[in-house]
Amino acid sequence: MFRMYSNENFPLPVVEELSRLGCDVMTVEETGKAGQAWPDADVLSFSAAENRVLLTLNRKDFFRLHRQQPDHAGIVACTFDPAFAAQAGRIFEVLQSASDLRGVLLRVNRPSA
Repeated sequence: MFRMYSNENFPLPVVEELSRLGCDVMTVEETGKAGQAWPDADVLSFSAAENRVLLTLNRKDFFRLHRQQPDHAGIVACTFDPAFAAQAGRIFEVLQSASDLRGVLLRVNRPSA
C-alpha cells in the first residue's frame, strides 16, 4: 500500500498503527541514523530516494524544504496528537484520498476541541 519514512521525532505508536493498517513504514532507527542529528534536507532526500512519503511533526522546516526541494516522494506534516490511533487514521484517510503524492505536501492537523 503506502510506503512511508518516519522522521525521528514522529511518534512510534502512530507508526505502529499505520503498519497495522497495511502501510509499509520505515523508521529512522531502521536506517541506523537515530540520534545522529541527520539534517532535515538529508532526511527528505533519503525518503525521496527510497520512494517513501515522509512523516514528520517538524512542520516549519519541512514546509521550507518542500519549497526548496519540490522533487520528493511526498511529505505528511502533522501536529502532535496524543490520540495516536486517531492520528494514524487521519493520516491513512488523507493518503487514500490523494492520487499522486510526488511533490505534494499534506497537512494532518489535530482536531480542535
